[in-house]
Amino acid sequence: MISAKELKNPHVVRRDLLASLVVFLVALPLCVGVAVASGVPAELGLVTGIVGGLVVGFLPGSKLQVSGPAAGLTVLVYEAVKEFGLATLGPIVLAAGLLQVVLGLARFGRWFRAISVSVVQGMLGGIGLIIVLGQVYAMADTEQPGSGLAKLAGLPGLAVEIITNHEALTAFGLGAGTVAVLLLWPRLPATVRLVPAPLAAVALTTAVAFLAGLRPAVADVNGLLKAIDLPGGADFARLADVAIIGTVLAFALIASAESLFSAAAVDRMHDGPRTDYDKELVAQGVGNTLCGALGALPMTAVIVRSATNVQAGATTALSRIAHGLWLLLFAALLPAAVGIIPLAALAGILVHAGCKLVPAKEFGPLWREHRGEAVLLAVTAIAIVVTNLFEGVVFGLLLAVVKSAWETSHVQLTTRRLTGGRVVVTLTGNATFLRLPRILEQLEKLPQDQPIELDLTGLRHLDHACRVALENWARRHNNAEIEPVTIRR
Repeated sequence: MISAKELKNPHVVRRDLLASLVVFLVALPLCVGVAVASGVPAELGLVTGIVGGLVVGFLPGSKLQVSGPAAGLTVLVYEAVKEFGLATLGPIVLAAGLLQVVLGLARFGRWFRAISVSVVQGMLGGIGLIIVLGQVYAMADTEQPGSGLAKLAGLPGLAVEIITNHEALTAFGLGAGTVAVLLLWPRLPATVRLVPAPLAAVALTTAVAFLAGLRPAVADVNGLLKAIDLPGGADFARLADVAIIGTVLAFALIASAESLFSAAAVDRMHDGPRTDYDKELVAQGVGNTLCGALGALPMTAVIVRSATNVQAGATTALSRIAHGLWLLLFAALLPAAVGIIPLAALAGILVHAGCKLVPAKEFGPLWREHRGEAVLLAVTAIAIVVTNLFEGVVFGLLLAVVKSAWETSHVQLTTRRLTGGRVVVTLTGNATFLRLPRILEQLEKLPQDQPIELDLTGLRHLDHACRVALENWARRHNNAEIEPVTIRR
């Protein structure tokens, strides 16, 4: 929210309006690129960006993070549109938004912070790999295979297509040039870098294509109002489909996790008020509900735009609200400008964004310090590539729970021999079914011809499976002529 005091300060207003222009220039090519990569009209990405600014921008939660269509949901949206159709996307996004609102009102926002960071990084890494694999085909103006494994298997054939087909080679050259500009732009002088890298890359690639007389594939632009297709009753009736319910849950979970982890990152970048996670979750839910009602793309808080907003000097929500206004004016007054951008250039932007989602720099230190977490990250990313986004994330979450249970179920077994031949076996720690094979293996090595006492008083936790197994072992272990094993609890 913006206070009247802040609006009366001309210095704050001027600074935030300038920041909003920078954010707008970053958001514009990303909104269009995410839409095209998701298999929907380019204008629907702009609609989501507009709602993220003009609606979510006014709502409480985080003052400085900026919402819009995100590369992290591209894979899921593409799969949903391909399987259920574009008309069903709106109801899916609307239902996911309502679920986010309910979760926020029920104060579940803070619990998203309990999700393993390695699972989230693995999720983003897997999404990044899928985006890169898919958009490499788009850079060559070639149809991409459906699954992640098929995309990998098709890379040699894609390379042959690029080498032997002039049109594919031309398109790929434009896309590769876009990536090259994005990589080189941060090394240029500060005065040049006042122009955001994505905008510069798209503008330069478009100019090269025009001056060279090339005719690359471009986005089909019909105008903002023509692109909006409000869902009907029949579309909402499909929400009863079990497969669609699973997609709604995936949208809500991933959009919420990405938004709240983005909020945590943005909070570390400034000294202003901290994010209220529950209110931010409600704000994201309201935005997605409206986007769904308009048949547009789902939104999340996007770290690239949010970081740009902070670095541009924004201190109030005015900057993110104004960036939505600039998107609306552009979509209303200059829609044809989108129709001259080569699709290969937009694919190049998404390839660059996908690479940035892969936590390659963080993996090495994580492997050295917390090997189990590194394995969790890698397995989650690979599972997403091999299966799909929803199943991969669920598998990663389950693996994180198992890993946590394994690490917390430490149990120590010590043996003492007393005078008279009695053996005292003491268990300490947490005895769960995960450690049961090791416990029984050690107990079965004990002599069967001596009195044994099993001391369980040092256990902090003893689950049912472990208790039953220990009682059965105590009943069977000793020879018939020796007194049974006694258990002290």
